[in-house]
Amino acid sequence: SAEWFDVPGDVPGMLRFEIRATAFCHQMVRSLVGTMVDVGLGRLHAGDMRAMLLRRDRAAAGQVAPPHGLVLWEVGYSDADGGPSR
Repeated sequence: SAEWFDVPGDVPGMLRFEIRATAFCHQMVRSLVGTMVDVGLGRLHAGDMRAMLLRRDRAAAGQVAPPHGLVLWEVGYSDADGGPSR
């Protein structure tokens, strides 16, 4: 799952992107964010993003977002039965 949030504070336009997955590829989050920024700036259409995801074609993605501000917040592991750990 993935979701964007407005960040209240002194920096207008600041956004937070949260994503959860069972695994991540190298630079996957930065690639997704960079492409979504390109959609937001009008460089790509939202349909382009959907098509890229369906084709699983990273070559069609936008620029990789810079690592500045990227934070790994939490790591979770499943228990032996496949459910969330505590």
